[in-house]
Amino acid sequence: MHPLVEPGPPLAAERIARFSRQLMLPGFGELAQRRLGAARVLVVGAGGLGSAMVPSLAGAGVGTIGIADDDLVELSNLHRQTSHGVADLGRPKVDSLAETVAAIDSECRVVRHRARLTAANIREILGGYDLVVDGSDNFPTRYLTNDAAALAGVPLVWGAILRFHGQVGVAWHEHGPGYRDLFPVPPTPDEVLSCELGGVLPSLCATIGGLMATEVVKIITGIGEPLLGRVTTIDALTGRSREIAYTAIADAPEITSLIDYERFCGLDPSERAATDASAVTAMTAADLLGRLRDGRAITVVDVREPAEAEFGRIRDSVLVPLAALADGAGPEPGSGAVVVYCERDVRSRRAARILEDRGHTDVAYLAGGIASFAAVAGELVQR
Repeated sequence: MHPLVEPGPPLAAERIARFSRQLMLPGFGELAQRRLGAARVLVVGAGGLGSAMVPSLAGAGVGTIGIADDDLVELSNLHRQTSHGVADLGRPKVDSLAETVAAIDSECRVVRHRARLTAANIREILGGYDLVVDGSDNFPTRYLTNDAAALAGVPLVWGAILRFHGQVGVAWHEHGPGYRDLFPVPPTPDEVLSCELGGVLPSLCATIGGLMATEVVKIITGIGEPLLGRVTTIDALTGRSREIAYTAIADAPEITSLIDYERFCGLDPSERAATDASAVTAMTAADLLGRLRDGRAITVVDVREPAEAEFGRIRDSVLVPLAALADGAGPEPGSGAVVVYCERDVRSRRAARILEDRGHTDVAYLAGGIASFAAVAGELVQR
């Protein structure tokens, strides 16, 4: 494939020394390095994939890296988002990641886009780049980035991770099929499991992020064969990789404009806003474990039936079946924090709403139910 970017000026002696181990690669040389130096790459997401990928791009010699992310660094990020540290807690991720790049190569230009990408702003942002890399963690952004890249005529490198599995692919509509040809219909919101609820192996971020950075280098310099019409999948538990080939959908509608991607993915903003007032708070299994370990006062209520509880309950939880809770049983308002759980979280959501209607001000349901808690802290589940 023809290189994406024209080469920049000849390398100074210091740059030749810096990239000497790269320049000697067969088929690479100074010309490829100059192409990298002239390249402008937009990275969507400064989380697990972005924090692994951006340092690799900077180290390889990409001249300009844009980072689009509106999130702040949290403690739960640090196990996998290794470009951020304890000192960065509460800081914008784009700032933390930009400092990581500066420590690697001060000549790499970083453009910080501290914003959530939307159909209203992505085309203007993307207009200043040769290639876009999607390391986001949600389907609306993935479809948005694919469509914007198609309209701009620039290649897209994308990756995804969850639990022990990862995927990497390339979408470049001028040369092959796109993301919509592989995933023409987004999953329903109820089918989507996030890293927050499903977890992710931290080393998988480095594996998939490294593969994504490699695709970027290949496309910019024209070396190798990019993952067009192919998806590489990684199973970290078995150590096996697999390649899935796919082709363009012949009668797929042409992408002519950007749409409302939240509505397209079943996340209608107007419907969500209408239900926000009655929405109940979710607590992850890790958060509940942290509270129990800290010894903070909290009442844990099991709203399943007695026969279900016999197969396993969270230690020291109180059994109050949902029907009994609806009839007035259970903790009284003002008794402190309450977390309710069931097998998954269907009944517990209703239970949390019942308690809120009763006057409880600090109540949450356990996201994923006892099944998610057992995966995190099986020793605290009595059987």
